[in-house]
Amino acid sequence: MREDSPAHKLQKLIVVGDRLLIKPKSAKEQTRSGLFLPPGVQEKEKVQEGYVMRVGPGYPIPADYGLDDELWNHDEKEQVRYLPLQAREGDLAIYLQRDAVEINYLGDKYFIVPQSAVLLLEREEE
Repeated sequence: MREDSPAHKLQKLIVVGDRLLIKPKSAKEQTRSGLFLPPGVQEKEKVQEGYVMRVGPGYPIPADYGLDDELWNHDEKEQVRYLPLQAREGDLAIYLQRDAVEINYLGDKYFIVPQSAVLLLEREEE
């Protein structure tokens, strides 16, 4: 991958927490499995679909110090642990538009969406 390619520059983005970076799909497209949303549903319910481009680390969870550990004796920096998200890069996501934040990056439109706004994921067979 070339350093100046859009895909390489997209890899430089760090998605925070339980959020996904989604590239919206045009309303005319239809998945190979036949899943599509009629325009009326998209306009009325503000349900959108797009491809997951980047995934955040997940939901932060507290460190497990155990019962015998004393918090004041920890000199090292606390390591943050995360509960991973269900979504993976390349998934087709159907999500609620009202919870999404629209951004433009390198001339392309993307949405930052919390995983809680995702209604359905379609994943190609591995």
